[in-house]
Amino acid sequence: MGKGRLEAFSDGVLAVIITIMVLEMKVPHGDDLEALRPMLPVFLTYVLSFVYLGIYWNNHHHMLHATRYVTGTTLWANLHLLFWLSLFPFVTGWMGENHFASAPTALYGVVLLLAAIAYWILQGVIIASQGDNSLLAKAIGSDAKGKLSLLLYAIAIPTAFLEQWIAGALYVFVALMWLVPDRRIERALGETKT
Repeated sequence: MGKGRLEAFSDGVLAVIITIMVLEMKVPHGDDLEALRPMLPVFLTYVLSFVYLGIYWNNHHHMLHATRYVTGTTLWANLHLLFWLSLFPFVTGWMGENHFASAPTALYGVVLLLAAIAYWILQGVIIASQGDNSLLAKAIGSDAKGKLSLLLYAIAIPTAFLEQWIAGALYVFVALMWLVPDRRIERALGETKT
């Protein structure tokens, strides 16, 4: 099967998720800057979630660019990823509205962890269908950054019940780690062109 519909559908779902997140931010009552102060935790969680969704969109784009075709299993694995990403507006709103309280901060981490696992499964399904010598398999390699992300999420979740700010810092650290451009797939694609 071609991958065009999968890409278009995924892009559309991510656009809707981002739209829902921004619509969840309520306009403050008041016309001075002080009226924005209570909105700061909500805005900060929105920014973090927006960055995460941008990272997923970017990496998903590169992964599919390195994919020759999709299978039925790939479609289901992609839906699995989109399911966890679709929960971002809920956990983003809950954590922001409750000023990074323990339970919302931990649940935010659970959704981050499960989305990362779903991405890893999708990546594995694509590699399994296209072989260990596929462009994607060669580009991903040992995937140290992906494995480290899973570990940091797993550490952050219980930490949220002890020190929410440490859990939040771990979520920010993982996002920053992925903001550093990951050129593995671009490099592998460039090597096939030469």
